[in-house]
Amino acid sequence: MEEKETNISSRTMPLIPLRGLTVFPYMVIHFDVGRERSINALEEAMVHDQLVFLVSQKEAEITAPSLNDIYQVGTIAKIKQMLKLPGDTIRVLVEGISRGKIVNVLQETPYFQVEIEERSYQSEVTTDSETEALMRSVIDAFEEYVDISNKISPEILITIAEIEMPGRLADTIASNVFIKPGQKQEILEAFDPLERLEKLYKILLEEVEILQIEKKINSRVKKQINKVQKEYYLREQLKAIQKELGEDEGVVEEVADYKEKLKKLKFPKDVHEKIEREIDRLLKLSPASAETGVIRNYIDWALNLPWNKETKDRLDLKKSSAILDEDHYGLKKVKERILEYLAIRQLAKSMKGPILCLVGPPGVGKTSIAKSIARSLNRKFVRMSLGGVRDEAEIRGHRRTYVGAIPGRIISSIRQAGTKNPLFLLDEVDKLASDFRGDPASALLEVLDPEQNHDFTDHFMEMPFNLSKVMFITTANTLDTIPRPLLDRMEVIRIAGYTEEEKLNIASKYLLPKQIKEHGLKPANLQVSEKALRDIINYYTREAGVRNLERQIANLCRKVAKRVVEEKLKTIKITPANLKKYLSNPIYRYEMISQKDEVGIARGLAWTMVGGDTLSIEVTPMRGNGKLVLTGQLGDVMKESAKAGISYIRSRVEALDIDSDFHTNLDIHIHIPEGATPKDGPSAGITMATAVISAVTDIPVYKDVAMTGEITLRGRVLPVGGIKEKVLAAKRAGIQKVLLPIDNKRDLEDVPDNVKKKMDFVFVEHMDEVLEHALKRGEKNED
Repeated sequence: MEEKETNISSRTMPLIPLRGLTVFPYMVIHFDVGRERSINALEEAMVHDQLVFLVSQKEAEITAPSLNDIYQVGTIAKIKQMLKLPGDTIRVLVEGISRGKIVNVLQETPYFQVEIEERSYQSEVTTDSETEALMRSVIDAFEEYVDISNKISPEILITIAEIEMPGRLADTIASNVFIKPGQKQEILEAFDPLERLEKLYKILLEEVEILQIEKKINSRVKKQINKVQKEYYLREQLKAIQKELGEDEGVVEEVADYKEKLKKLKFPKDVHEKIEREIDRLLKLSPASAETGVIRNYIDWALNLPWNKETKDRLDLKKSSAILDEDHYGLKKVKERILEYLAIRQLAKSMKGPILCLVGPPGVGKTSIAKSIARSLNRKFVRMSLGGVRDEAEIRGHRRTYVGAIPGRIISSIRQAGTKNPLFLLDEVDKLASDFRGDPASALLEVLDPEQNHDFTDHFMEMPFNLSKVMFITTANTLDTIPRPLLDRMEVIRIAGYTEEEKLNIASKYLLPKQIKEHGLKPANLQVSEKALRDIINYYTREAGVRNLERQIANLCRKVAKRVVEEKLKTIKITPANLKKYLSNPIYRYEMISQKDEVGIARGLAWTMVGGDTLSIEVTPMRGNGKLVLTGQLGDVMKESAKAGISYIRSRVEALDIDSDFHTNLDIHIHIPEGATPKDGPSAGITMATAVISAVTDIPVYKDVAMTGEITLRGRVLPVGGIKEKVLAAKRAGIQKVLLPIDNKRDLEDVPDNVKKKMDFVFVEHMDEVLEHALKRGEKNED
């Protein structure tokens, strides 16, 4: 076979210089492009015929090459695919088409544009025995190269054997051989296929010879290593002989020390036997072996675990109650549950440790209340953050199959505590993750199941450890992301957001004294009035907890500390009048959502992970053909609530005095502002229905009425959650009357009395009652 030159043509195209890379015809390869001129060349190629001229640089280190820094011969390639990577880099997939030589440079900026001379060949069957012999020699040399190098997959030989064109054979082999860039360029510049094969054959023979020499060197080095290993083995034998002669008692003394510790400590029988077996194994192994280190580590862990050590609970209810009140204001339910546990401990000595789950918004004190509980019980406190934990071995530990294996964080924390009954805080249990390394949430099931955790087995320890006396407390912002089986093991205690009065007490009794101390001030240096504290709470923070409130107080302390140092002041008083001077302009405003009664705008109440919030639901009817448009990034549940509300209205058109064809003559657009914030949940059904009825009847909705509840097709109002948070949000927004589902009446007990006294609560059972209190009947829109 041979290839005959059939065409020499001239064409213009963009050029990309390549660093340390040579592209051959028929070669499919991807590379990254990051230089500006190269990116411009890519964009130019994509605009036209997707063809680009790829040329290697003479020196790969040059970042901005000129024409003198690149070779004259390169490859015309077609761009197959482009992928943008981070950092303004583009990954390109190209296929080499044919060789080309630069004959003229048209431009150098903003990219290289060159005129090239392209040469293409076409194959035809001949009886040229010299070409056939040369091809066979090249293939044989390449097979020997593949066999010696072990760097190329043998499957490539199958592809090579099927190629009949000499030029393509040379290019394919050259693209798969690990040779210097200059040698690859030499093959690329050989336009004649026979000349190309001869050059490749010469290079292959040289490479095979070099590889054979490398193989001999490797064999010689391996023999030397075997000799070193033999010497090591003989030295180990010598050590064993010395040990028998009593010349080395190191390991024996270590084993005796372990056995002495084992006698002093009281372990369960099976644990004692297991540790003793491992100590005996230590004698039989070589001191230098890797397994010896693993066994030593295992014995140390086993001997230092508190198998029988435990602290005595403080069972004085009054003292425990005083400690809880000293550290935290409010949190009545949590404190009651702890005191109940202590009371039962006095009556039943063998009670298992409870597993509590404190659920609430960020900043309400879930983690800090756990520390206070530990102090009130006189227990050791350990904390394990579960946020982002993906590896099951974090919980159960690693198996002892490699050097560096350690127990899981459960056993590690128990050892850190030094007792078998600490208070164990599993923080952020709702943020557990899972991937190919296992499911940590499933691994926690055994830990948090009171019926199973009396014999929790860590993969590293391989012995059951009793966790039944540990008091586990978990924290979460929401229950939605906690797996149901895991949640079933826990007793949920909800911690709602704080009211203004609670925040005021927390700020004056805890946060302000704490920050004054941390900033090196004295109580006399800073005096904050009650009204100033209220203004910080209302106008500088909007949260369920007190974390941002503490930040603002810290900000205030910093400003005061600066003045105390600079101006030598002894006392600075903060009042509403000068608060702005220290904390700048207020961040939030608490006022009515709307200043007047409006048509088509109803005020709803929503629960979020950071507390309650108010929603203004706007409805506008327009002439159309009955479309229902929902905007504001609503979830599926809210969309279904809107459709259910429309269906209810259609079934009650006569009672509501609405045109029976409104659903076919009007397009109804329901919008909830803050479209960038996702909103979902079954609590806005009656609000959307009220807004739609107001819009189609032209009757205004009272501005100081807010509502929450789900609607059915027959107009019944269903209960919803988060009542306390929603009521507190309504109070902050200046709402006077709140409409709640009648089944949520019991939830109003959680709302503080001082809030209930200032607001009017109406419990509704049917949509008719909602309309009676929400719509300003007898008054049509004046517009």
